[in-house]
Amino acid sequence: MKLPQFAIDDLIKRAIAEDINYIDVTTDYLLDEDAQSTASFIAKDTGVLAGLDIALRVFTLLDDSTSFQVFKQDGDPVEKGDVIATIKGRTVTLLKGERTALNLLQHLSGIATATNRCVKLVEGTRASIAETRKTMPGMRAFQKYAVTVGGGRNHRFNLSDAAMLKDNHIDAYGGITEAVTALRAKTGHMVKIEVETRTLDELKEALDAGVDVIMLDNMDCATMKKAVEITGGRAKLEASGNITLDNIRQVAETGVDIISLGALTHSVQCFDISMRIV
Repeated sequence: MKLPQFAIDDLIKRAIAEDINYIDVTTDYLLDEDAQSTASFIAKDTGVLAGLDIALRVFTLLDDSTSFQVFKQDGDPVEKGDVIATIKGRTVTLLKGERTALNLLQHLSGIATATNRCVKLVEGTRASIAETRKTMPGMRAFQKYAVTVGGGRNHRFNLSDAAMLKDNHIDAYGGITEAVTALRAKTGHMVKIEVETRTLDELKEALDAGVDVIMLDNMDCATMKKAVEITGGRAKLEASGNITLDNIRQVAETGVDIISLGALTHSVQCFDISMRIV
């Protein structure tokens, strides 16, 4: 997955405008505008790197004469103390871009690290790891990119990607069969339909309706295993809800196809990276 440059630049410009506004009172009044420095990005923990090109782009948007020496790439494992990259340019540029660059790099690397941890825990099973739409406004494409860097796969990007009948849709319309039938009458042939189910009876109804994907919402592992047996490959099964690092392996061993975790994007811990001027 490669993010388009215009999307990267748009996010960074908004972030810089928010942070700098008109001037950086400390830097602009303190330092010679032509003074030069070199700074290093240094890992302060162990994990998976994501968002380095995005972080470095912060500095070239502020000053296109800034140069870099890169030692790690997105997807690379990093250890505490590793130098990820060095940045050379005007000191004022390095100081003005530092916070924005680190915010992006730390957040995306945190997502990649958390995703990779989950991917490793389910190795040897058929389950893939995916995020959800529980993303920060304006950051969805970037957060989903970081999931792929960590070895995960993307769920739908937005409401236009696929039809997903959640409990509120079903309750509002009057039932799974009725809702699926109504959707099929209106959607195009390229649109897949997923249904959220809370019981095995709802699972059976969704199967009879011929849906493409069925979410097993907050089911325990014994029930999910029965769901896999009942489904017999007739639809993809997605496990979601109350999944943690402690039980994710057990969930994967039920035989589900996808495990989706909102926590990968909505509450992930940032990966600790610092920038030090040499």
